Amino acid sequence: MVVGAFPMAKLFYLGIRQVSKPLANRIKEAARRSEFFKTYICLPPAQLYHWAEMRTKMRIMGFHSEAIKPLNEEAAAELGANLLGEAIIFACAGSCLLLEFWRQQSLRHRQEVERLTTLRSLRADVDRLEQALDELQVQMREAALRKELDQLQAELRAELREFATNICEERHEPEPEPQPEPQKLPQPPA
Repeated sequence: MVVGAFPMAKLFYLGIRQVSKPLANRIKEAARRSEFFKTYICLPPAQLYHWAEMRTKMRIMGFHSEAIKPLNEEAAAELGANLLGEAIIFACAGSCLLLEFWRQQSLRHRQEVERLTTLRSLRADVDRLEQALDELQVQMREAALRKELDQLQAELRAELREFATNICEERHEPEPEPQPEPQKLPQPPA
């Protein structure tokens, strides 16, 4: 049996709705009790909502009435309090979504900074390793040249000995004593 994806968005919305319902209910009760709140906060949106709803319904049914009877004060206060409660719930959910968006942006930014830092570090390591490789290649070339030079020196000495021996044989002189080999060139420090 395959389990579908867990509906996190629905669960999140329901959680926000459950948390913000008590707040909305308290504000509704305050709106019903306070004359100022009822008159200036609840009634105008409720009457506007009623007017738009009735006008839309009338047009859908084909009537073209100019005058729409306003709601009585009690019904308008109830509708306005409900609209206010829904607006509060919507505002809470919207602010949570906005905060989550900002958190995701911050997380992406941090990850990008970490990625760039890692990339710079790796680039510095590659540059350092390239420099070390160049130095090692130079040392290897120098070592190969020294080895070749030592081989040429040894061959030259051997040819000189052979030449000296040939000359001594022609003159009938005793062979000269071998001279000590000159010191090798000093190696540069690694």
